[in-house]
Amino acid sequence: MRLLDRYLLRELLIPLGYCLCGFFIFWVSSDLFADLRELQKKKLLLVDIAQLYLVKAPEFLVVVLPVALLLALLYALTNHARHHEITAIRAAGVSIWRLLLPYMMVGLVCSVALMACNELWVPDAAERAEAIKRSRIDEQTGGVDHNQVKNFGFTNSRDNRLWQIGLYDGDTGEMIEPQIIWERPDGARIWIKASRGWNTNGVWVFSDVRQFREQANNEPPLLPILNTNLMAFPEFGETLEMIQSEMRITRNLTLRGARKADLPAVEIINYLRLHPNPSEADANWLFTKLHGRLAMPWTCLVVVLIAVPFGAASGRRNVFMGVAGSIMICFTYFVMQQLCLALGAGGHLPPWLGGWLPNIAFGAVGLVLTARVR
Repeated sequence: MRLLDRYLLRELLIPLGYCLCGFFIFWVSSDLFADLRELQKKKLLLVDIAQLYLVKAPEFLVVVLPVALLLALLYALTNHARHHEITAIRAAGVSIWRLLLPYMMVGLVCSVALMACNELWVPDAAERAEAIKRSRIDEQTGGVDHNQVKNFGFTNSRDNRLWQIGLYDGDTGEMIEPQIIWERPDGARIWIKASRGWNTNGVWVFSDVRQFREQANNEPPLLPILNTNLMAFPEFGETLEMIQSEMRITRNLTLRGARKADLPAVEIINYLRLHPNPSEADANWLFTKLHGRLAMPWTCLVVVLIAVPFGAASGRRNVFMGVAGSIMICFTYFVMQQLCLALGAGGHLPPWLGGWLPNIAFGAVGLVLTARVR
């Protein structure tokens, strides 16, 4: 790495660290101010509160990292331009594109970090935070399983199976009183009723199994064909991850949640594997959500392309101009992003365009403006 790259990175990473720390302290302080009474009622200790904010930190990072990067970039570049350092660097034969390289490296690292946070830690952050809030009360009451769902059902459109479950344990995948209606490839409809069901090494196993064949225009409508204590169904391709995705996405399809960090891309893909032909409205919402989540982490690279032409322009400007510029850019990007997601989910834009248009538009503007920097 050249000496120039190390210098530019140091001058960027220091304000970036200050911005992230400042935003984090402000967020924790404001959140504690609003929720302190509730946390006291739940009898949380200092170590519990620290663990709570550690669990919620990835969700905070997803929101604030692009803003902090933009602010740090504009501050650093404006400071360089104010002291004519960029003019000197350009006079030494370094092009604006070569100057952009270390900042693009930082943007790439931040984008990968955001993708990891969004897919690995953010989706479960709310549930884990609630578990921490309940931990002290559950200890006193003997503990309650909060991850069980009663009367849960879903349809596997791909394999023509309808599942109805009396009680489903989201932690173990165990089912109580499951009932499956299976339309076989030969057209026969099989009803499977059991007292319990569980997944072992990727295979569904049921106890106290009763099987019936549905008859057309005959009495009785269900003809018993099998009764056994234990039976495995390797034909069933529904995985625990697919069922978990079904639970989350069904809830979000009902509420049409607007948050970006609620559904990992892998859960949307799992849901689409069970429902390869959703309705047009659901397809627009799901695919817009999917493309929006795939596009969101790359905001950091777009931030770099936008910040360089705004911050690297020559002239003696106050460094606080970078603050005002970052606020205006973030506001415009956020409005455009929400508008495009709404248009994509409503079917007014192709889903891929609804997810990627803000990045494409701001990235293209950044490239054009960067090419015009003198």
